[in-house]
Amino acid sequence: MTTTPTSTGPTEPELDETARIARDLIRFDTSNYGGGRSNGEADAAEYVEAALRDLGLKPQLFESEPGRVSVIARVEGAEPAKPGLVVHGHLDVVPADPANWSVDPFGGVVRDGMLWGRGAVDMKNMDAMMLTAVGDILRAGERPARDLVLGFLADEEAGGVLGSHFLVKEHPGLFDGATEAISEVGGYSTFIDGRRSYLLQTGEKALIWIKLRARGTAGHGSQMIEANAVTRLAEAVAVLGRQQWPIVLTDTTTALLGEVARILDVDVHEVAPDELVLRTGTAKGFIRGSLRTTTNPTMLTAGYKHNVVPDTAEALVDIRCMPGQEAAVLAEVRALIGDDVEIETMHTDIGLETPFSGPLVDAITATLDRHDPGAPVLPYLLSGGTDNKALSLLGIAGYGFAPLRLDEGMDFPAMFHGVDERVPLDALSFGSRVLRDLLSTY
Repeated sequence: MTTTPTSTGPTEPELDETARIARDLIRFDTSNYGGGRSNGEADAAEYVEAALRDLGLKPQLFESEPGRVSVIARVEGAEPAKPGLVVHGHLDVVPADPANWSVDPFGGVVRDGMLWGRGAVDMKNMDAMMLTAVGDILRAGERPARDLVLGFLADEEAGGVLGSHFLVKEHPGLFDGATEAISEVGGYSTFIDGRRSYLLQTGEKALIWIKLRARGTAGHGSQMIEANAVTRLAEAVAVLGRQQWPIVLTDTTTALLGEVARILDVDVHEVAPDELVLRTGTAKGFIRGSLRTTTNPTMLTAGYKHNVVPDTAEALVDIRCMPGQEAAVLAEVRALIGDDVEIETMHTDIGLETPFSGPLVDAITATLDRHDPGAPVLPYLLSGGTDNKALSLLGIAGYGFAPLRLDEGMDFPAMFHGVDERVPLDALSFGSRVLRDLLSTY
């Protein structure tokens, strides 16, 4: 039987259901280190399974590898003839070094009106909103408007190979009848010229994770060694890390910039895209990366002793490019670093763009307007990626919609994979109400 981890900290204020569930989930350390190293999601998955069973549902657990567990449950809708909707979140989180945090990253600490901890925004907050919203509907003796497929998935932080991609490949029938999906990194608010606006994620950049490998001559650290593998690698890393890729506007970013210009009352053709993005408030942390390809070095490995020149040095680089530009970007990367450094592709995933139109977008816009009247809803292209990539292989159109109403000073993008990750308690309550409304009516 799964038990919820407990905190030994000070007495906490009384929490509403969404905050309590999010806190409980944060206290399960589900760190995913990548490369097959992970604490696993099993305990958190069992917690979610129990919560779903308490609602009268019949959740299923899927273990792709030992400890790597996803949970799926189907909720019958009031109108089963309508296409189904997948509502999904992931249970894993990126690691957190407690030495860098002001609180225990897995303590689920409540302080200053916020819930602190790894996963507070990415994305155990949405997992909790899902459970609360569906629970409110079912406990009221009601049904969602259409069939829902609820997914609490493993391994998203390593590309979803052992989570969403595993389920899509091995158990595609779980998603029968579903045509659309909602998940993370959208639906949150930002302030543009002092006006609160909501960003609906309607696209994602493509993902390419590569390893650079430089080879050279091993030898004593005091010798003259021209073919130094570390030097060759460092030069390639610096070139990619400093590369300023050109702006490329997709349909999504074109539409976003047009809406931002309208709010600012400026001519979109007379203001540079970068300048417009800088005026989107804290959301610029995500949006800036959606205008161009990025090639960020993330890890370095070389050598084993101070006075030994190694014969091999390696680096990992995270490449995000526009949908459909993967081959061209890899060719340009090869041209930039030259032939002395090898490139190994470790993992790739597709980019997505879905229309900022249609019944689901209309329903999301109307729902947000009921809860925050007059606040505009804008489309945007996510510079990162979500499990919607895997679902798209089944023809399911995915959107990012984990609704949060945030204060103007909250730098929400900085919370993703950042230190002292936290989410306001009132934003969690707002999100669960909005999600309940949407699932009841769409």
